[in-house]
Amino acid sequence: QLQLVESGGGTVQPGDSLRLSCAASGRTFNQHTIGWFRQVPGKEREFVAAIRWNSRTTVYTDSVKGRFTISRDSNQNTVYLQMNSLKPDDTALYYCAADKALILSSIRDHAQYDYWGQGTQVTVSS
Repeated sequence: QLQLVESGGGTVQPGDSLRLSCAASGRTFNQHTIGWFRQVPGKEREFVAAIRWNSRTTVYTDSVKGRFTISRDSNQNTVYLQMNSLKPDDTALYYCAADKALILSSIRDHAQYDYWGQGTQVTVSS
């Protein structure tokens, strides 16, 4: 069983940066695709970014391209989401998720991921 724990959230001002971490335990997730999703109350969970198991493929939603960077450190069993130039619209509960058998065309679909963390809150406000 794979357990995921997110950290690094907080309250920042517009234009600031945060780095979220997703740490895995229970088993290695070197063979898994890792995705970051976010959700605000009353809205559907939204895809943010994902990285394939080999780290050669990364995918981003349009609204974060050029501002967010996803990366993974296999030695640390951790995936990061570096978030720069944060905007109030980025305010949400951020989740990381993992799946071993995910095909590229399904990478944005939260229903395809088997393992989820509890989330970390990001609030961007002046």
